[in-house]
Amino acid sequence: MKAYFTLTMALLIGTSQLKSQSIPPYKNASLPIEQRVKDLLARMTPEEKFWQLFMIPGDLDKAAPNQYSNGLFGFQVSAASKGDAAGQLLSYNTSEDPLALTRKINAIQQYFVEKTRLGIPVIAFDEALHGLVRDGATAFPQAIALAATWDTLLMGKVAKAIATETKARGIRDILTPVVNIAADPRWGRTEETYGEDPFLASSMAISFVGAFERMGIITTPKHFIANVGDGGRDSYPIHLNERLLEEIYLPPFKAAIQQGGSRSIMTAYNSLDGTASSSNRWLLEEKLKKEWGFSGFVISDANAVGGEVVLHNTAKDYAESGKHAISNGMDVIFQTDYNHYKLFQPSFLNGGIDSNRINDAVARVLRAKFELGLFERPYVTEDHVKELLKTKIHKPLARQTARESFVLLKNNLQTLPFSTNIKSIALIGSEAKAGRLGGYSGKGNGVINMYEGLKTRAGNISIGYAEGAGMEDKNWTIVPSSALGSKEQPGLQANYFNNITLQGQPVLSRTDKELNFSWTLFGPSAETENNFYSARWSGKISAPETGLFKIGLDGNDGYRLWLDNQLVIDNWGKQGYHTMLTDFHFKQGRSYDLKVEFYEPVANGKIR
Repeated sequence: MKAYFTLTMALLIGTSQLKSQSIPPYKNASLPIEQRVKDLLARMTPEEKFWQLFMIPGDLDKAAPNQYSNGLFGFQVSAASKGDAAGQLLSYNTSEDPLALTRKINAIQQYFVEKTRLGIPVIAFDEALHGLVRDGATAFPQAIALAATWDTLLMGKVAKAIATETKARGIRDILTPVVNIAADPRWGRTEETYGEDPFLASSMAISFVGAFERMGIITTPKHFIANVGDGGRDSYPIHLNERLLEEIYLPPFKAAIQQGGSRSIMTAYNSLDGTASSSNRWLLEEKLKKEWGFSGFVISDANAVGGEVVLHNTAKDYAESGKHAISNGMDVIFQTDYNHYKLFQPSFLNGGIDSNRINDAVARVLRAKFELGLFERPYVTEDHVKELLKTKIHKPLARQTARESFVLLKNNLQTLPFSTNIKSIALIGSEAKAGRLGGYSGKGNGVINMYEGLKTRAGNISIGYAEGAGMEDKNWTIVPSSALGSKEQPGLQANYFNNITLQGQPVLSRTDKELNFSWTLFGPSAETENNFYSARWSGKISAPETGLFKIGLDGNDGYRLWLDNQLVIDNWGKQGYHTMLTDFHFKQGRSYDLKVEFYEPVANGKIR
């Protein structure tokens, strides 16, 4: 009996050894992570390495067969681009059912784990500035309000709650927080920051990212570095001396990494001393990776790598901008469309980028995926999401945090709290009924606006409301394509010129359905520059009824408008954004000749 037992044990040990030998080392969870990274990296083709350094919004819903056969860094699932390779804006599906999102992420993960050659899982990433930007997720006070609590313990609780709701859906990397210093209140993204003080911003960043990282979610502090320039201009060239950077702008990033444990960082759109932040060797290699000892991965902001082409004019094309970025310390290129890979891949495959630098970037990504345990546990269960949706357990915390964030600057005549003798309260302005949650927000869980809240608490006090002026001018609207015509087609005939005087042959002619354009980091098309161009639109316009209408143009720099060959708007000069309208009597059923001319000398053109 004893001999039989010994023989059985020997057979079992032998079988176990054979089994372990058949498993590639990178799939062996008992081995050190660095050994697994090294083994997997050695098995990868140049194409597979490139795709680990490419991240996009999207999913597999419309993917062609084998489109992602070489793998991918990861998806911002159910999100999409709002523009071309130069645009920055993304749209988020904040109405997608949370369970459907969780199932989709699991299905995507299954494809990459089971259908690709090496089975490298993806990282699902998303925005979570003050709550996950998804349906069913709790919306906490905006970042600037979180900082106004001055309570790092409360911030840690908020971050843990957001992390819980994030991880339950299978999302393992958040492009958050914004730790830029709010150096100018005119900056449109001030609300996303923790304010103007580097100590406060650092303390809040540590509490926020630490809670996520301890729960196995990568945090990505942004935008590295100093995303706001003179006059509050977003993505503006920065010229700051090193002492100012060290004392004011760098501390929150350093704290998030060294004390909070952030494993990723996002670069800014702006340049620093003439070099794009996404390809700034001093910033990414010397400061971040060598001096600070950062072992994580660096990602670009959405489409920021191409900023060298359309914003900074420091690269001749996208392939060269990608080469500059990776060679100088960028690790992962964040683009907004799958097809953008064609712009950047050549430099990875033709030897344009040093292979050692590529290997280092890929290793940083693989290390993160191993640390997250995605190779062993790529999927999440639906039970946790269901429980969170059922209980809405974090709503009381959001309420408490909102109370703690209130800052009373003045209370003349002791107006607050309201006296019981008050008989009526007037609310003036559309925001009283808007119930806004702030930028980068989902739908929230039962938003109560100011008007509803006061009505609930008012008792016998009368609550009056007037819309007031509102946030937007609603006195006019864009003329639709149905009211425009050119050559028996809806829209207007458009001619674009590579000068500001409408001279010579147009570089592009096309039909524009309607006149409604905003060209920020790019011009009207590939044929034009992103500045120093002009355009002429011509065709017919008709009105739905007879009467006196206001018609005009809204935009910046030079524009003018002709109706029936009469110049009715003449604003031909470089100036700021404004609206010009004039009266014109239209008759129903009649078409009128229309011509619009526009020029943009310095970029950021807008016309409608």
